[in-house]
Amino acid sequence: MLIDAHCHLDFTQFDDDRAEVFGAAKAVGVAHFVVPGTARSRWQQVLALGERVDTSVCLGLHPYFIDEHQASDITALDDLLAEHPEVIAVGECGIDARFTDTLEAQWHYFDAQLKLAKQHALPVVVHCVHANDKVAKRLRQLALPKAGLIHAFSGSIEQATKFLDLGFKLGLGGAVTYERAKRLRRTVKALPNDAFVLETDSPDMPLSGYQGMRNEPCRVAEVCNVVASLRGQTAEQVATQSSDTAATLFGLPRNASPSR
Repeated sequence: MLIDAHCHLDFTQFDDDRAEVFGAAKAVGVAHFVVPGTARSRWQQVLALGERVDTSVCLGLHPYFIDEHQASDITALDDLLAEHPEVIAVGECGIDARFTDTLEAQWHYFDAQLKLAKQHALPVVVHCVHANDKVAKRLRQLALPKAGLIHAFSGSIEQATKFLDLGFKLGLGGAVTYERAKRLRRTVKALPNDAFVLETDSPDMPLSGYQGMRNEPCRVAEVCNVVASLRGQTAEQVATQSSDTAATLFGLPRNASPSR
């Protein structure tokens, strides 16, 4: 069984063939999907996907969409988390240091969401680009009881260890399929078996060989194969280990059938 621990299946890129995308993923053994929220305007679409038995959802405010966010969104998020116990995590939230002009606002919304995660005893799904050390420091200060996921991790083993020591897990996706990602590949080889989950970030983060194409959850199977090859394990071992880790982190159903 495979779990795509991070895929944006609510996005409009899937509006024309969403059922087929689910079907293609099931055909290669993907049994469960985790869909994070990105902006208040899309939360209802995310919650609607959460009505599927094979899909779990998170709600959050993504730093990329910072211009859409308003102060009232934090209160609205707090209310929805209380109203929807099926929500498994706060996120996607975090820091993207590529956008230096919005960093102050990014930290404001990130801190507010971390506090909500602590208040609601939920894990947090963290978007962290060029900010591993600063984000790890902030997470250490808050000591979140449920920790969470560092989505699309691409750092060093030293940076990975900082997050792992805090109880966080690392999301491995399309980046690991590129031979040029030498540092990340060294990190993947060195990780403990229970340190990571597999993800696609669909429709983004295309795998090597699929550049310029829409990413889809079915390709988490290819991520699994690459991770297994790097670690000297079988794909079945990596699929089982990563799915168990995702299930433990998010409280997901175990041993779900791909046909569900």
